[in-house]
Amino acid sequence: MHHHGYLWTGPKERFDREALRRPPHPEPPPAGSRPELIQRYREVAAEFPISDLPPLETAHWLVKPRSLVGGTWEEAEEGAAWLGERLADHAPRLASQRDRDTTRLARLVNSAAGHLRSGGDVSYGFYLERPTFLSLAVVTCSPNRSHPRLGCPLT
Repeated sequence: MHHHGYLWTGPKERFDREALRRPPHPEPPPAGSRPELIQRYREVAAEFPISDLPPLETAHWLVKPRSLVGGTWEEAEEGAAWLGERLADHAPRLASQRDRDTTRLARLVNSAAGHLRSGGDVSYGFYLERPTFLSLAVVTCSPNRSHPRLGCPLT
């Protein structure tokens, strides 16, 4: 078991495009479906695996391009430390005073280490200055507990 880290920052309105943040249904629309439904399915099927947008389910980061992997670690504590470093990097820009509280951020990192040790995934999201959003995730790989059939993006 190992862990991969992912970071995304971007406009909140792009983050809110949820249709592009979920994988396409395993079955395409049946023959004779409305053309706009078929077109939408094709768009999502083509875009989801290559988009840098954070997926709605954290484990689905594993199907994204390997270039989006921000780090890989054997130990949960290393993944949590990466998360803590990214939080520290962005803390001055966090929109909420509560989110900038260093004690709270340290608790998030400690909690993340525990979740990762138990084979879970960790995903945090924060509003930054202006309408920008920060998404951080550390995903357990080989296997992922919630989606064991997802392969490692580095193989």
